[in-house]
Amino acid sequence: MAAIKQQMVERSQLKKYQTIMLAAREENLNEADMVLRLVKMLEDVFGYDAFKEVSREAQLRDKYVDLMIKIDNVPRLLIEVKAPTVALRDRQIEQAQSYASRNNYQWVLLTNGVEWVLYHLTFGEGIEYERAFQVDLATEDLAKATTTLNVLHRKVLGRGGLDEFWECQVALSPISISKALFHEDVLNAVRRNVKKETGRYMDIEDLAGAIRGMFSQEARELIGPMKIRKDAKVKKAVPLPVAGTCAPINAVSEASVNPTPKEPSGLTP
Repeated sequence: MAAIKQQMVERSQLKKYQTIMLAAREENLNEADMVLRLVKMLEDVFGYDAFKEVSREAQLRDKYVDLMIKIDNVPRLLIEVKAPTVALRDRQIEQAQSYASRNNYQWVLLTNGVEWVLYHLTFGEGIEYERAFQVDLATEDLAKATTTLNVLHRKVLGRGGLDEFWECQVALSPISISKALFHEDVLNAVRRNVKKETGRYMDIEDLAGAIRGMFSQEARELIGPMKIRKDAKVKKAVPLPVAGTCAPINAVSEASVNPTPKEPSGLTP
């Protein structure tokens, strides 16, 4: 956590560029103008060497990415830049996705100078992406924006801060928290405390339903149907009949010799 806890981005510097980027939107500047401003912002706000660590228009098989951040000559972040009046859409990272998949780069930043969206990519049968954060300098509280964008600072990025940040995001996601919360052991502990407070011993299913009802609609959609998780219990092996004993041969069924494994019930996201 050390890499992402140390605050590197200064609020005063971010405020300066907030004004510059909002003015660029008012002036309806084009994408090329925004690239120039963003490179300067990467230097002043995020601590990069604009000559050594910020590459422009990285190319692979006719695919271009506007900017690439390299630290110690190792690519760390791809950046897709749009004009300040262009509304950002997930599909706008398709070009960067294609470039990233061929090089196994996991991070893409999409920005028009005002809005900033960071994506985490995974590669398997296809390319999957998830939003790691979204910041709008036109509406976001500046203190909150400074904290969020801090993960893009050179000193954080260079220490593996993006990966650490993502691991924290995953661990604290509604899906992860719900898996821990809707475990039978946890619910039983909550039930005991509810009884201490109210004198009523609640059914565990009712208790789980009440807790789920406290979640936002968005969180409920993410975690899916409620299921109470239990630890898988180890079944005792059923001994095979030994020749010469009085045990009938049909006393041991095929199911008991080769039991069908049951998946432990769990909260399926």
